[in-house]
Amino acid sequence: MASSSQSVSTVESAKRAAAYAAVDAYVKPHHQLIGIGSGSTVPYVVERIYERGEKVNNSCRFVPTSFQAKNLIIERNLNLGDMDTGLQLDVTIDGADEVDASLNLIKGGGACHLREKVLAEAAKEFVVVADFRKMSMVLGENWRKGVPVEVAPFAAKHVLKSLERLGSTDAKLRMAVAKAGPVVTDNGNLCIDAVFPESIMRNPDHLLKQIKLLTGVVEVGIFTNICKAAYFGNEDGSITRQLPDGSRVRM
Repeated sequence: MASSSQSVSTVESAKRAAAYAAVDAYVKPHHQLIGIGSGSTVPYVVERIYERGEKVNNSCRFVPTSFQAKNLIIERNLNLGDMDTGLQLDVTIDGADEVDASLNLIKGGGACHLREKVLAEAAKEFVVVADFRKMSMVLGENWRKGVPVEVAPFAAKHVLKSLERLGSTDAKLRMAVAKAGPVVTDNGNLCIDAVFPESIMRNPDHLLKQIKLLTGVVEVGIFTNICKAAYFGNEDGSITRQLPDGSRVRM
C-alpha cells in the first residue's frame, strides 16, 4: 500500500508533467501576451515558462488571473501585464477543478473564476492543465462541492433561494477556513457553492445560462465551448491530451 507521501509525490509529478506538456505545445517564442491562471498546477506552468530563458521571456508580458498568479509572475521576474490594454492574449493556460468528456469545465474552487473566465475568453487559445483526478465523464462526478457562483454581497441570500428554485439540492455560502466569516473574492464579492443533481449537470451550458440570468450573480464557475485542449498528468507518468471532440489520447 502506497504511503500518503508517495501519493502526494505522484499527484505533484502528474501536475508538473501536464503543465510542461501544455507549455511546450502552446506557448510559442513569438507570443507577446500570455494569461496565467490559478490553482495548484499553475506554479509548474510558470516554472516551465521561466525555463525558456530570459531572452525569450523578455519580449512577453504575463497577465495574472489572481493574486496567486501575480505573485508567481513577480517571483520569477517575468514581465507583469494586465487587461487594461484590452489586447487579445495569445494563449491562456489555467487549471480546472473538473473536466468532462466534452471539455466543459468546473472552475472556481479558489474563487477566481470571474477573472479566469475573462482571460480565457480574451485568449486566442485557452488550455487547461490538471492531474488525473480532475477527469470525468459528467461535471459533478468527481467535483462534489458544487458549482461556484460569485455574487454581489447584497444579493447573496436572494441568489441562494433562486439557485434552490433552479434545482440545487445544496446551495450555501462558502466560508473561510483560516478566518471568521465568508470567503471574499479578489473582486470583493462572495462565493456560493451550489450542488445540482446529475440530470441537470448533464446540460452544463443550459445551467450556466440559467444561473447567469439570476440578478446578483457576477459569474459562474461553469466553462463551456471555450477550452481548446486539456492536458492531464497520469499516475504512471504519461500524459492524456483531450480535445473538444471528446478524444483522449495518451502521450
